[in-house]
Amino acid sequence: MKNDLQKVAELILNSESMIAFTGAGVSVESGIPPFRGPNGLWSKYDPKCLDLDFFYAEPEESWKAIKSIFYDFFGKAKYNKAHEILARWEEKGKLKSIVTQNIDNLHQEAGSKNIFEFHGNSQKLICAACEQVFLPKEIDLAKLPPLCPNDKSVLKPDFVFFGEGIPENAYRKSLLAAQSADVVLIIGTTGEVYPAASIPIEAKRNGATVVEINTEKSNYTDSITDFFLQGKASEILGELEEIIIVKV
Repeated sequence: MKNDLQKVAELILNSESMIAFTGAGVSVESGIPPFRGPNGLWSKYDPKCLDLDFFYAEPEESWKAIKSIFYDFFGKAKYNKAHEILARWEEKGKLKSIVTQNIDNLHQEAGSKNIFEFHGNSQKLICAACEQVFLPKEIDLAKLPPLCPNDKSVLKPDFVFFGEGIPENAYRKSLLAAQSADVVLIIGTTGEVYPAASIPIEAKRNGATVVEINTEKSNYTDSITDFFLQGKASEILGELEEIIIVKV
């Protein structure tokens, strides 16, 4: 893999429009488990808590699970080395944007600016009636379901529930970023969830070189991946950054 690391480092150095496509594997190192798999959240919680129809029919029951997962548990997570490296690369102009499936806000907290949140953000609450947005810290989550201070309608986390469409703006900007990318870094995602999984495919279709960083092979590995770097996101990105620093 050492030779591939050298080649990928060269790709990054010479890139003019590199993007990153990130998934749960980036946040696992921050203590946030994936939703799917043997140790995933859906092995402990009923996925119906994030079904849009169920949420509006039984908001209190739905919110009990939502609070436990996204605010009691996720709320304690801190960004890790992988988030920091991507933020540095953006600041230096090497990374143009991040398309993320994650809803944990850790890319932002690490300092990344140009982020297209394909599935929304748990650190925003939106009123179902007036559509005003609130931060979780502004709302008393000890009382469930939390209600809008303006009109007492139920507040909903501003991420995509089952049965809900992808935010149009995020979808459009993600596609545009993919279509103009010369390199796409796939980091910590298996490529199972659509339509998000189509973003690297769109980049490949438009001529991008695909670099995959995953602990295991994914749906991308034998189909569109040009370089497969196996390992944890923070470790692989760290090795690449060291090579890049030396070359610069």
